Amino acid sequence: MIVVVLAAIVLEYLRTIYRTYSEISIAILMAGGLALALVLMNLSGGNSATSIQSYLFGSIVTITWDQVIFLGILFVVIGILFVLFKRPMYVLTFDEDVAHVDGLPIHAMSMMFNVITGIAIAVMIPIAGALLISAIMVLPAAIGMRLGRSFNVVIAISIFVGFVGMLSGLGSSFYLDTPPGATITLVFIALFLIVNIVKRLSIGLKRKNRA
Repeated sequence: MIVVVLAAIVLEYLRTIYRTYSEISIAILMAGGLALALVLMNLSGGNSATSIQSYLFGSIVTITWDQVIFLGILFVVIGILFVLFKRPMYVLTFDEDVAHVDGLPIHAMSMMFNVITGIAIAVMIPIAGALLISAIMVLPAAIGMRLGRSFNVVIAISIFVGFVGMLSGLGSSFYLDTPPGATITLVFIALFLIVNIVKRLSIGLKRKNRA
């Protein structure tokens, strides 16, 4: 967790340097963190090939009850923070200048957001793998944005889709003996494609009926 906090501080510092291209800071931190982790795992000895594969692609075997309990606690904490800081985070996400004018502590809030996100990623990496964790975080939100018309609806749909996709992917991974991260990602991609196809068909039917 100390590493997560340090990474959040570094990310915020890089973001202040690359204000116009903030995604560069994420790419730098991800590349550096992944490279450092792989080097340290290789130097630690033991079956490094198995450890690296588990780190990159995830493994159900590595999941412990402590991780499950910690995920439950993290879910509750994130829910409480969302209720308390929903509007400030909404303003900060879409327009940082407006948030600054409103007197919001943008750097402190951004740091808190980075720390919470980092902890969630750190807990999920043994399950989903480092390479596909970003897809697992982004795809439910992408599906929610396709279906929802308001911020609250998008959040609710994203949570529901994430819950269904994770359970379906983990279940399929267990029975098919496939990497959990890849299986979960494929489930989310399938849901994303289905939603987009149904959405396009629905729009086409509405236009046809109007004509």
